[in-house]
Amino acid sequence: MTYEQGFLFALLGVVFGFLIWGRIRYDLVAFVALIIAVIGGVVPVGQAFAGFGQEAVIIIALVLIVSRALTNAGAVEIVARLVISADRSLSTHIGIMAMVGAALSAVINNVAALVMLMSLDIEAAKKGKRSVYSSLMPLSFATILGGMITLIGTPPNIVVSQFRERALGAPFEMFDYTPVGLVCAVVGIAFVTLIGWRLLPTPSAEATAGAEEDDGHFVAEAIVSEDSKSIGKTQHDLMAVADEHDTTLLGLIRNGRRLPGFAANTELRAGDMLVLEGDPESIEGFIGAASLETSATQEDVGLRSKSLTLMEAIVPDNARLVGRTATDLRLRNRRGVALLGVSRQGQRFRDQVRNLVIKAGDVVLLIGPESRVNDVAEWLGVLPLAEKTHAVVQRSKALFAIGVFAAAIAASVIGLFPLAIALALVVSVYAMFNIVGPQEVYESVEWPIIVLLGSLIPLGLALESSGGTLLIAEAILSLTGSFPAWATLTLLMIVTMTLSDFLNNVATALIAAPVGLSIAQSLDVSPDPFLMAVAVAASCAFLTPIGHKNNTIIMGPGGYRFGDYWRMGLPLEAIIIAVGVPSILFFWPL
Repeated sequence: MTYEQGFLFALLGVVFGFLIWGRIRYDLVAFVALIIAVIGGVVPVGQAFAGFGQEAVIIIALVLIVSRALTNAGAVEIVARLVISADRSLSTHIGIMAMVGAALSAVINNVAALVMLMSLDIEAAKKGKRSVYSSLMPLSFATILGGMITLIGTPPNIVVSQFRERALGAPFEMFDYTPVGLVCAVVGIAFVTLIGWRLLPTPSAEATAGAEEDDGHFVAEAIVSEDSKSIGKTQHDLMAVADEHDTTLLGLIRNGRRLPGFAANTELRAGDMLVLEGDPESIEGFIGAASLETSATQEDVGLRSKSLTLMEAIVPDNARLVGRTATDLRLRNRRGVALLGVSRQGQRFRDQVRNLVIKAGDVVLLIGPESRVNDVAEWLGVLPLAEKTHAVVQRSKALFAIGVFAAAIAASVIGLFPLAIALALVVSVYAMFNIVGPQEVYESVEWPIIVLLGSLIPLGLALESSGGTLLIAEAILSLTGSFPAWATLTLLMIVTMTLSDFLNNVATALIAAPVGLSIAQSLDVSPDPFLMAVAVAASCAFLTPIGHKNNTIIMGPGGYRFGDYWRMGLPLEAIIIAVGVPSILFFWPL
């Protein structure tokens, strides 16, 4: 083993360790690793930032902007609402939602598709008086499966395509992934619809109970103002009003400290804070009936307004809010919006809401003037749930937006423009017609993913040029021995899929694609089935809530625990391998 190989293996091992640990943002880990590789002499100084100029990076960024514009125009909403109904059986509902989610994910970012459909799924669950526990995980898995159908459906497909162009001279085209991806998606959707959701704990299980309790319920706080009619009363006195508004009184905060127990018989004073639990409308109604105030209506923070908006939003893993508190970010003083409540799988907190450290998967309740609350949500990086908070939807432009996008994709497919240019034209048209604003163009891009990709591409190239990927390929070949090529292909899929369950799928694809090529060259067979296997496996992260952002997003609203995912995810991954390998070999022969 050479110095370069040893250095890169050790560095990537540390990187993977930090990514699995998850305490430090993956983009920072990747960028620091890139700088260390440059200092160590394994990545040339002149190539240090070449990854940021790769076409794959540009395409991923443009796809995210297009997804945002289609959502703004209401195109996703139109498609979804045509088929969503609360009157269907659970299995039928899951099947229809899964098919719609997969179809949308094939042409837009699967995170955007999930967020839009998740709000509709939660709405349907409320109307049907059932828990979302059984339906959100199948929806998340379906949007992941749908991304495998086209080139732009998921970042690993773009990464593998651009690697093929660099290594073999031509990329995978828009619909090269469709035959294999469609087979995997159809079989996967059939599984989650008919069997998968039944493998989750029954409605009597603790996790399901947590999901029902967490369905729309927040822990929030209300302030006893100086002129409140509740001064001198106790929580016990207010219970009748609380019951009327379906709100639970959890305790009392005085002088910044939570009083022991429920303090139900303690007389309220001006400045006290009541800890409440309920859905947003119930909490707001109780606050008004009890003559209380929220922090957003206190004059000293400059938020008094005749029109305040409540926004429910999910906290994804790359949000600015993760690991921080509202106090840290000074939301009220600097941004004019307050954090009213937090929902976390039915948990109740001892900390004040503004001092509560937010975690990925939480659902936060923001309150503030309508003109500010959307901007603050975008700045925080949280994903709005409630349809009423999407003030930018321009439904009259939906058909125009769909037509422009379809025309650009058609132009790319027939060879008039490269995909990157076609998508750039779409973004330009959307910007000119104000379907996506100038600020949204930049805010739509997941910059941590861009930094991750731009940082890891030079490391992947260095590992390939140093012979490191060949060593990994030889190690895999040594395990299969004299087995046929399809057995080696299967093992490559299993290893890649396992890595993707714990690592970012872009990082997995960047490392696994060169390994797949080296294996194919060693076996003297076509590299295409091995590259296709990497693309499929890197996208299939179903075992954990950290393998894919969609799995993280549903964790809080669905009331899922870490160990719930493998119940449906493990057989689904086995099915994808069982179906994917024959499909790959049929459509992409060795």
